[in-house]
Order: sequence, then C-alpha cells, then structure tokens
Amino acid sequence: MSRKALIIGINSYNFMDSLGGCVNDANNVKDVLEYHADEKKERNFFVESITSETHRCIDREYLMDEIRELFREKRDVSLLYFAGHGHVENRQGYLVTSECERGDQGILMASILKMANNSPASNRIVILDCCFAGNFDQDFFEENLTRIAEGVTILTASTESQFSEEVNENGVFTTLFCHALKGGAASILGEVTIGNVYGYIDKAMGEYGQRPMFTTKVKRYFCLRKITSQLNVNELRKITKLFKYPDMIFKLNKTYEYTNNKEAIPKHVEEFKVLQLFNRVNLVVPDGARDMYWAAQNKKGCKLTPLGESYWEMVHREVI
Repeated sequence: MSRKALIIGINSYNFMDSLGGCVNDANNVKDVLEYHADEKKERNFFVESITSETHRCIDREYLMDEIRELFREKRDVSLLYFAGHGHVENRQGYLVTSECERGDQGILMASILKMANNSPASNRIVILDCCFAGNFDQDFFEENLTRIAEGVTILTASTESQFSEEVNENGVFTTLFCHALKGGAASILGEVTIGNVYGYIDKAMGEYGQRPMFTTKVKRYFCLRKITSQLNVNELRKITKLFKYPDMIFKLNKTYEYTNNKEAIPKHVEEFKVLQLFNRVNLVVPDGARDMYWAAQNKKGCKLTPLGESYWEMVHREVI
C-alpha cells in the first residue's frame, strides 16, 4: 500500500511573530502517522517532514513545489498537514510561509485544494492547523467548483473567522488529532478513520470556542491508522451466531459459568467467554442483573447495546 504524508510545521517567520507549537505539532503528527500501532507495527506512511527546526527558510516557491510533488503521483493516499500562520485577505485564505512580509504573499488555500482535486491519488487528505483555515472550503466554492472531487477530504482546525489555540506549545487541534490516531477514535477492531477522527475532535472541543471543519467526498472511509484491537474479526462475527436477531435476549443460567463445576457445560462456557468479551467492549450488557456473572447465576440474560446492534447489522450484511 502506497501512502505518503507531507508534514509542515513553521514556528519562525522573518517578518511576523514567531509561533511556539507548530514544529512540536508537526513532529508529533509525523511520529503518530509513520507506523501503525497494532501487533505488527507495520509502516503506515512514508513521511516527508519540513519544519523550521531543520529548514532555515521555508519559502512559498519551495513549499509549492513540495505540495505539487505530493499530489502529482498516483498512490493510495496523499496527505498534507500544515501547522503555521494562516491569513485571510478579501475573503481569501492563505498559508503563510517564512519569508512573507504580508500574509497574502503566502500560498492560496484554494490553489492547494485544486491540486488535491486534480491529483491521481485514490485518497487525498488536507489537514490544516492554522488560523482561518476554514477559508479553504469557502475559497473553493467561490471559485465556482461546485463540489470537491471523489476521494478528497479536508479537515481544518477552525472556521474561516477563528484563531487556532495553543496550550503548552502544542496546538489544541493537533493534540486531539494525535490522541484520536493513538486510539481515541478507534473502532473495537482497532481501525481509525478520518471521519471518526473528526468526530472525536469535535466532541472533545465542546460546544464553544474553536470549531474544527470537515468536508469529504468518499464512498467509504478507509483505515487511516491501526492500533491493537479489542477483539478480532472472527470473534466479532460470532455476534450473529449468538444473537439470532438484534433485539434478542440471550438466556443464561449456571451452566454458562465455569466455576459451577458440576453444572457447567463446556459449549456454554465457551459461549459465555465470548459474551463476556462483548460485554467488556460495550457490545453486550446483562439483562436483569448487575453484571454478567450474576446474570448467569440468577438465570437472567444479556442483550446487545445500541453499539452491539450496529455491529450485528454490519456482520449480518457481511460488511465485516
């Protein structure tokens, strides 16, 4: 699988106030994207990192060439991440490079979107942690391009009129983005998609203050990063064998609990182990008892949670 990420972080500016957390943010994104975090720990992205820590001056021409190169090649995923100054002028958004005397001398956000839109890569992701990043979407529509191309996803730290926040020399948005990729937004199978990443960040930021923006046109989300799963696919697929329909109550009794030596039935004990695993990942809850053990001891039962019903449907329709 061919995946490339261009990670940019600019703290130092020749004519503008320096920033404190952009290089840290870029380094953190590089670290979390480069490898999966499941049992195999395989390479995820080939990462090219450009920061003001390692480059004396990151000027507009140089950065434009690097972005063009990212989106020029045909591959599975091309991902662009930028942390630095953003600027808005006459309702146009810009990514500000090191040498700019004025913000509108930077890279027009709409031009980046056009490159992503025209790229032969199957999936193109643009992530911006800078002030006024929401202008990305606004510029695009003002250019009379009525929709983004298939396979393009845009995730920005703020709307077109907001500043991006920093805490302890790290951007709030990027900190949450990395937390999401480390597992905060993972499914029970250990898969993190960009849609779940946005949901995680949006929820964590709360109702007020900085708001992330998310725009996508994909037929189906792909796995952006893998972490260690809470259960494997074969275990999950047993959900439709144990529950014939999603609102079924699975009846339990003492034959399911292995500590009841004289009454325990091996087949029931094995089924109960799977049900207890489902309970630990919030797919199943006891019905009429405080926990699964007492549900078996007191001849009660268990049932699927709303999350469990959702996974039941996916297994039933052979999506999983």
